[in-house]
Amino acid sequence: MQYRIDRKSGNKLSVLGFGCMRFPKIFSKAEELVMRSIEKGVNYFDTAWIYPGNERVLGTILDKNNVRDKVFIATKLPLVLFKGTQVSAEESRVDFDKYFNQSLERLKTDYIDYYMMHMITDMDQWNQLKALGIENWIDQKKKSGQIKQIGFSFHGPGYEFLKIIDDYDWDFCLIQYNYSDENFQAGVKGLRAAAAKMTVITMEPLLGGKLAAGLPKEAVKIFKEACHTQQGGPADLSPAGWALNWVWDQEEVTTVLSGMGNMDQLEENLRLAGASEAGMLTDKHKDVYASVLKSINRSCKINCTGCNYCLPCPFGVNIPGSFSAYNVIYSHGYVEGMKQYITSTGFTSETGSGPCLCNKCGKCELLCPQKIPILKELSKVRRKMEPWWVRCIGIGMRFYMGKKRKKKDV
Repeated sequence: MQYRIDRKSGNKLSVLGFGCMRFPKIFSKAEELVMRSIEKGVNYFDTAWIYPGNERVLGTILDKNNVRDKVFIATKLPLVLFKGTQVSAEESRVDFDKYFNQSLERLKTDYIDYYMMHMITDMDQWNQLKALGIENWIDQKKKSGQIKQIGFSFHGPGYEFLKIIDDYDWDFCLIQYNYSDENFQAGVKGLRAAAAKMTVITMEPLLGGKLAAGLPKEAVKIFKEACHTQQGGPADLSPAGWALNWVWDQEEVTTVLSGMGNMDQLEENLRLAGASEAGMLTDKHKDVYASVLKSINRSCKINCTGCNYCLPCPFGVNIPGSFSAYNVIYSHGYVEGMKQYITSTGFTSETGSGPCLCNKCGKCELLCPQKIPILKELSKVRRKMEPWWVRCIGIGMRFYMGKKRKKKDV
């Protein structure tokens, strides 16, 4: 494992961090992944109060195996719960303590190594938190030793990011960053500006898996050809490996979070992390990324990472599944896209979860880190994925399944 130094604290952080949001649902499998990663040198684990059951799983694993002191835990204050809050600073402090103490209890620890304001999007949001007394609260927690390093995760426009990093003496930040998002959200400009002030952790190196298993065929072909024709290019480097190497190549990045859901993914990432170093990519490598990016931009119509922050939808719409299937049409063809759409939304069954259920309440758009105009995009998806003849098939299938069920009941 390679390590880079957190210049604020002096901590040696593994270049590969474990993003816990996508833990396997079976505890034993999550435990196996966590313990294997610690054994191989991973020491940074990222979770959040708002990830269902996630903190408790991580805390139980670390406590059960007596390895809390071998790792750095990062978790987050759920700012979405304070949005629009109009209370006194004293009352808000009680709320801050409530969620912080719940995190401590779930994680079975009495301190957090890296604590974040979760999903700051603009300066107005940060100003609201300051009005609620967050700065004094942070100071007291740091003085007590309950918070070691304070930071924020960011999902907003780049110009707002620059304001936020200049407004407070942050220890670190967490930004979305990959070769497809070099100029999205904080982007490369924000990365470099932040790195001059604090430690930068990056997330979504694979864009929710799209830069690994969701690439268009043309992009996969470009990577494969590059592996065999470029000097120094390993013949077995996967698209995921290319994506991770792109981020590790940049010295401003301290740790790259990856949500590893099975042992094969973990072992590949461990192998890559062990060989990673800043400045390892040549100009020829960078030309390959440029070609792949052109291919992606032609086929990816909706920039959804599948983070599921928009779920559950009050009306049952599978928003990420609908968007993913829509993108597959342009990357792998209409038949493959429709197969995925039917599987994801079940629009041919009596209880589907397709865009037709959308009531345009707008809750999803308030929660989306990517700021996707979800309502507009869902309408687009429905027009493309459910033309009249497809809707007729769906109606027929629902009618057939209903009759079959009634007959069985009789």
